[in-house]
Amino acid sequence: MTLHWYFARKFLWTYLGITAIFVVILGLIDMVDELQDFPNLSVWDVAEVVLLNLPHANYEILPLVIILASVAVFVRLARSSEMVVVRASGLSGLRGMGAPVMMAAVIGLVSITVFNPLVAASSKRYHDLVASYSGFGSNILALSAEGLWLRQGSAEGQTVIHAASASADVSVLNEATFISFSPMGEPVRRITAAKATLGTGEWRLEDVKLWTLDAGLNPEAGAERLASLVIPSALTREGIVDSFGKPEYIPIWDLPAFIAQLEAAGFSARRYSVWYQMELARPVFLMALVLVAAALTMRHVRTTNTGLSVLIAIMLGFSLHYIRNFAQVLGENGQIPIILAAWAPPVASLMLALGIVLHMEDG
Repeated sequence: MTLHWYFARKFLWTYLGITAIFVVILGLIDMVDELQDFPNLSVWDVAEVVLLNLPHANYEILPLVIILASVAVFVRLARSSEMVVVRASGLSGLRGMGAPVMMAAVIGLVSITVFNPLVAASSKRYHDLVASYSGFGSNILALSAEGLWLRQGSAEGQTVIHAASASADVSVLNEATFISFSPMGEPVRRITAAKATLGTGEWRLEDVKLWTLDAGLNPEAGAERLASLVIPSALTREGIVDSFGKPEYIPIWDLPAFIAQLEAAGFSARRYSVWYQMELARPVFLMALVLVAAALTMRHVRTTNTGLSVLIAIMLGFSLHYIRNFAQVLGENGQIPIILAAWAPPVASLMLALGIVLHMEDG
């Protein structure tokens, strides 16, 4: 047990050290980028943007950090002959690497249960802050039992949009209502349309009824019926879909309810389901990466080319990470089932790693 704790602590401290290095590097790079994007902001405002983006940036590279930490730990163990001592004591190499593998699983569990909600909150705040600094206005989309609600902003004021239903990409709204407000927050007009289609820089409305909400006038008496109407808009299909919240903007604890709400409203929740399942499979994938690195780097330095083994381990780990991301894309596009997209790469990587370890150990 003492030996396992020793290996586990060694792996954990190596992981934390590499993580700290990447935090500094990514923070400095992001600081330079944000200063170029927002030259009119103060250094403190830019620093706030950078700090909000750091959790998400480091969460994305977690598998790569695990690969580097695993390689560093097992190369040090090989060079110090500690793995030779472990084998001489009667323990197999597979048992010797058990503690780092379990520590990787613990890191994966902590990342999805504790760190994931923090990343979701900071990423959402970062997205909103960058949008406000960029001058795109406030565009917010929400779902409720009454349908879809969307708010688009501009220098002329805000417009609140409600629709009973919409197409999958939210480019076509059915039974839509547009309520425009002045910059002072006063209602200006109300428009209903049987159908609203989002074009390039505009909403195209069909079967329209328009009320002017001027003070002292009867809106119904002055209401107009129009066959069609065009309303300017800075919204895009991509922007509206992103307003749902990218999967990484939603805490994993809230994802099942959000997915059920999307599906009940008639929208596709496929990419959220794929993300949810991939997050659940993350600990298995991290365990596989540790096993791959261990299998290729834990042999004694006198019996192998250490540099070549390290290179192969890192490249194989990166390749598995790429395959996992590629499977995610296929799953989101509906080309393969969700469970297969999320769980096949981690399980296959684990089986591959175990096969390499057994081959290295037993020949």
